[in-house]
Amino acid sequence: MMLSDLVLGVFFLIQTGVGILGNVFLLILYISILLTGHRLRSIECIFAHLTLANLKVILSKGIPQLIACFGINNFLDLLGCKLIIYFQSVSRGVSLSITCLLSGFQVITISPSNSRCAELKIKASKSIVPACFFCWGFFLVVNFILLGSIHNSRYMNNNTKMWNLGYCSILIPASFNPPLFAIVFSIPDVICLGFMICSNAYLVLFLHRHHQQVKHIHGSHVFPKPFPEKRATKAILLLVSTYVFFYSINSGLSFYFFKMDKHQPWFVPTLNLLAACFPAISPFVLIFSDSRILKYWYALWQSTPSFS
Repeated sequence: MMLSDLVLGVFFLIQTGVGILGNVFLLILYISILLTGHRLRSIECIFAHLTLANLKVILSKGIPQLIACFGINNFLDLLGCKLIIYFQSVSRGVSLSITCLLSGFQVITISPSNSRCAELKIKASKSIVPACFFCWGFFLVVNFILLGSIHNSRYMNNNTKMWNLGYCSILIPASFNPPLFAIVFSIPDVICLGFMICSNAYLVLFLHRHHQQVKHIHGSHVFPKPFPEKRATKAILLLVSTYVFFYSINSGLSFYFFKMDKHQPWFVPTLNLLAACFPAISPFVLIFSDSRILKYWYALWQSTPSFS
């Protein structure tokens, strides 16, 4: 086992363990809220779907790559390889679209009552659940085409090219154009990414204006108007900015992977490590930004028996 594989394996072990712990905690929390007869808020519905998608990203990317980093290579057969790549693509697409939906929903939520977005507040709350399920259905169908382009490595010939992913090897036809494929399948990603950047810019400007208004009110010795969504807006800004950061790096490296025929052994594990960074970080951003989650966290912590 190479030293680089061992180092990557340790990183994957930490990332996968932490990510699974955070996302499973959130899922259990949202399920327990539903089981006690309470309804999830609209933003919590988005968080629940995002958490589920992120958990699938960690499980489909982290665990197979973790096993490969510790020396067990190509342990998946054709069916297993197809399913893993399919789950990776679906969960990645859903995570992107749900994060985009979250960004847009927060823009509508904090918009002033006299703005154009104010009319959408009621409609947006009612459309959240169907929109989340649409994201799942869309990427389940779109990524199904990937299964047809994956073949068993035993049937390699002059008309095929092999990609070694570490945990399995896949074959694609020589006529397959990876850069064109990457560009076509990146169109929804680019649209979502552009929307998130614009939404983030709007949220930053809104928070800046609100801060200036609060300073002015304080200067006038008048009690400032409360802004309960401020904390959630800052958390969503952090969440979306983190996603855009890791997604941009990962997309650039992925395009390089599609374009080049040969890569260093550490290249694919590094791609998967970057792809799983946001799913591992996001649950803790949500935990420490949502007062409802924090109350549950403190209650759980206080109920833990002490052995001292």
